Amino acid sequence: MPTRTAIVGVGQTDYRFKRTDVTIQELTQEAAAKALAHARMEMGEIDAFVLGVAPDALIGIDNVDRWMGQALGVAPRPQLRVNTGGTTGAAAAQAGYVHVASGMVRTVMVVAADKVSESPDAQWVLNTAMDPVYERSIALNAINMCSFQAVRQMQQYGLTEHQLASVAVRSRQNAGANPHAHLRRPVTLDEVLSSRYVCWPLKLLDCCPRSSGACAVIMAAESVVAAGHTRAAWIRGMGATSNTIYMGDKMGPGRRTDHADWDELALAAATAYRRAGISDPLAQIDVAEIYAPFTCTEIAAVEALGFCDKGRGGLLSEQGMFAMDGPMPVNPSGGVLSANPISATALARVAEAALQVMGDAGARQVPGARRAVATGIGGTLQFHTCMVLASDM
Repeated sequence: MPTRTAIVGVGQTDYRFKRTDVTIQELTQEAAAKALAHARMEMGEIDAFVLGVAPDALIGIDNVDRWMGQALGVAPRPQLRVNTGGTTGAAAAQAGYVHVASGMVRTVMVVAADKVSESPDAQWVLNTAMDPVYERSIALNAINMCSFQAVRQMQQYGLTEHQLASVAVRSRQNAGANPHAHLRRPVTLDEVLSSRYVCWPLKLLDCCPRSSGACAVIMAAESVVAAGHTRAAWIRGMGATSNTIYMGDKMGPGRRTDHADWDELALAAATAYRRAGISDPLAQIDVAEIYAPFTCTEIAAVEALGFCDKGRGGLLSEQGMFAMDGPMPVNPSGGVLSANPISATALARVAEAALQVMGDAGARQVPGARRAVATGIGGTLQFHTCMVLASDM
């Protein structure tokens, strides 16, 4: 039997476009200190560390994990570096869970940080992840590969630009209650619809910002929680899947999955739900923190998570189903549309979900939240993760 494991501490910096006042090491220290304070623990009580960090080419620092580990005072304790693109923070959280659930350690700190603003244009760097023969020459990147998804959703299900805009309006409204969010000013439907196109049909306000910041969570075994940590978010289930790196395989003849849908996330969620004993996600999940850097990706995700049928996400978003006072609140934090420090973004989803079931989410708290789901995506939309957290074991 795996050791029952819970998140007992959460720390986040404020997410901003630039943090020129600190190095990435100091940014990491800031989040770690907040997590320790929230958990009422000392650094000496941490048995191991998992660091979620982008490749050195994006960070601009060689072997950045060594510097971050030194700043945290890791030595002589074990340290693991994780990177899976946008899923980095969620993959790091899953690695942290395995450290404790396996019985190898009793406590682990998972830390992720990024200073995206220090790359002059991250999209050109991201283009290098694409197939060099068929895809790189047309400058595929995160924005246009997601715009292709929106186009496919329009063709397949009748998704509208108005429905896309409703996601942005709700996310920014929620972000106003989150002191850590990068973009906190509410926007109207007219503002979203009149913002300039970045890659049709996605407009500027359909897209996430480039943010800098760090997030940390502390995970602990049941014995540690029983010894004095009254606030705990129990990790009840998790799942992860991966798919082909080639975008063409998701859109051309003979494709295994349709680019309009996130069947990969549905598979990851099915695993997490099974382990958590979730048979009816809409009835049993109280809140969701979804990794959705573009409005169309949130619509694909709510469908994949079982909150509605395929093709219904856009209409239900427009009708308020996923609002704070709706049947299924999505991204009370404002989500990725309001802050996107890429390597830390998916860990922030886990952190925010943990705060919800702890009852510590402040002004963005969903009343009575007892079960939450957090997701991550990364690569060329090829990596998907899902974690279920609960207020009880």
